[in-house]
Amino acid sequence: MHNEQKRAVSRTKQAVETFYEGYNCAQSVFATYADCFGMEREMAFRMSSAMGAGVGRMREVCGAVSSMAMLAGLKEGNADPQDEEAKERIYVRVRQMSERFRKENGSIICRELLGITEVEESAKPQPRTKEYYESRPCPHLIECAARIIEEELL
Repeated sequence: MHNEQKRAVSRTKQAVETFYEGYNCAQSVFATYADCFGMEREMAFRMSSAMGAGVGRMREVCGAVSSMAMLAGLKEGNADPQDEEAKERIYVRVRQMSERFRKENGSIICRELLGITEVEESAKPQPRTKEYYESRPCPHLIECAARIIEEELL
């Protein structure tokens, strides 16, 4: 891989800018770094699209956190179902990265990060307006996940 040359320039701003283009949190993080692990951008957008808004807008695990896990899998994931040590290694890596995110932000759960107390009834995304972007902590969360990825995986 070309990790050394890709690492030289931080992509945290690019991840946040991708969110402002209208992509969800998971897409913004995953597609920003997927090429570092051999995946092209369009495939990365499609693959991560379902993880946005806490997995399918269910407000569960933050999409930025899910993308950290998926990128860790691209780098260090196991493909041998009999390799228990490799399974444990990737789970440990994901837990470590998630804990860093939780320490900085107080949670890894989308609804908690957004302060949502009721069940999300609709799968329909909210319009991306100036007010939407101003009301969300998502750009900060995306930047945090991007920073963790750069420090842990690149």
